[in-house]
Amino acid sequence: MRLEPGRLLAAPALLLVLGPTAAGLAGTLLPAFGWLPALGRETFSLEPWRELAATPGLPRALLLALVSGVGSTLLALALAVAIAAALHGRPGERRLRRLLPVLLAVPHAAAAVGFAFLVAPSGFLARLVAPFLGLERPPDLATVQDPWAVALTLALALREAPFLLFVILAAADRPGLDHRLAAARTLGRSHVAAWLEVALPALWPALRLPVLAVLAYGLSAVDMALVLGPTAPPPLAVLVLRWMSDPDLDRRFVGSAAALLVLALTLGLVLLGRLAERLLARPFRVPPLVARAVDLVGRTGAVIVPASALAGLALLTAWSFAASWRFPALLPTGPDLSAWRAALPLLGPVALATTGLALASLTLALPATIAALEAPGRGRASALLWLPLLLPQVGFVFGLQVLFVRLGLAEHALGLVLAHLVMVLPYLWLVLRGPWQRFDPRLRAAARCLGCGPVATLRRAVLPVLLRPILAASAIGFSVSVAQYLLTLAVGGGRFPTLATETMALVAGGDRRRIGVAALLLAFLPLVATALALLPADRRGRPVSAGAPRLVQVLGKGAKRLSMSSSVKLSPAAPPPSTPS
Repeated sequence: MRLEPGRLLAAPALLLVLGPTAAGLAGTLLPAFGWLPALGRETFSLEPWRELAATPGLPRALLLALVSGVGSTLLALALAVAIAAALHGRPGERRLRRLLPVLLAVPHAAAAVGFAFLVAPSGFLARLVAPFLGLERPPDLATVQDPWAVALTLALALREAPFLLFVILAAADRPGLDHRLAAARTLGRSHVAAWLEVALPALWPALRLPVLAVLAYGLSAVDMALVLGPTAPPPLAVLVLRWMSDPDLDRRFVGSAAALLVLALTLGLVLLGRLAERLLARPFRVPPLVARAVDLVGRTGAVIVPASALAGLALLTAWSFAASWRFPALLPTGPDLSAWRAALPLLGPVALATTGLALASLTLALPATIAALEAPGRGRASALLWLPLLLPQVGFVFGLQVLFVRLGLAEHALGLVLAHLVMVLPYLWLVLRGPWQRFDPRLRAAARCLGCGPVATLRRAVLPVLLRPILAASAIGFSVSVAQYLLTLAVGGGRFPTLATETMALVAGGDRRRIGVAALLLAFLPLVATALALLPADRRGRPVSAGAPRLVQVLGKGAKRLSMSSSVKLSPAAPPPSTPS
């Protein structure tokens, strides 16, 4: 089979993603069976598995991982589907679309701290009801770090629901869907029932992989579990982190076995989900009572999901500037900058390092992603680029640590940049794949007719039209890098502190004001990047892509003049293509 040169464009992205991921998996698999020559173990053994089986509390830790991972995924999916069904084509959908970038930008660690400030026994919700219940002290309720991981499950669901909703709304922008929904409503189906019966089956193929990514993250959510999850025992992913961070290096073997167990658990749940999908893949009718319930859940969720995130950000801000805030006072006693003065000498340089790390990762990932999107047959490569998102991080990041130590990269910032690429690049692919697929091929044909080569066509025709999606993807990629906790901790080994690692270190200290400062800075960087991506304007104050339709018209007119002698023909009756969003 002859290899087309254009297919090599995807090679850098595939190498940057699949190479470290495969090495990380190997670095987890081999020690799980007792083989790690660096520690003098050169024979395979089942001793790590016997030690893991004898660990006290292992069944409970496994159950907590299942409850938080599967429960949060199902709840997030239900919320996203209900919100999309209830608000489709209504004014509330436009308002929620404007809020989604803000909700997606908040890192998981900052979201967990904000949620803890909201629902803790001395949190804001308890302060709201304290006057009505006559409470003078925080109630004796385990609303955070509860034994059944309810708080962790709710926080994960509220954090991941905007991501799934983003995928649904992006996939719903396809021609013909609104006409099919209108036809269903003319047959007597309600607004919500028509969406569930017509739109959901059509959108599910685009939603399948993101749901699996949410499941994989939920099973290995170390940062949120450290803030909100139970501690005795913790979920299995936290146990893996403890074993891998133990000064006794022999504990790495049982940690690798536990990480492989998380991988096997994820794979089993994926197969179970595929089986359930096959059994349920048939036309269905939604009863009126169910449609009304979904509508109610969707309208309520459209308020609760953004409100919880915005309330968490507000509480981070309030605690960082609070002089004192004793229970049951609803507001702090007054503003105070002592927490900022104490924290900024440490966190200021860390914030600059975090920004530099994210920009370096984005600088390498964005060109590789665009090259992969320009390669022929890019659809078949998408599943491979999704791989790091479909695997629980605890399953390969510690193996990646072993690889980087062997290569001498663990002591250099370049190693951390390359490690962040493994997570940043798949998200760039996810965000840009849709706009690239919807890009009107007539624009490429017109540019080629005017004598532009492949590079000139990309630079002068494709990138100007897709500039806004590229900026949005860049903001998301930047946010993904800033939010990396487990990957930074494992590969960096504490030598390269970031805002994510420093926030989690301060959480263990318990000083809410300093925690608020660190978490607010952690959330501030992605929010700034998102604002810069959403508010670009040229010198005349128009959006940067406002001139794109005019460019299409100019190229179309030039191509029309050349079409008499060219094999590429453009339909004169076709209207100028609209700018992809």
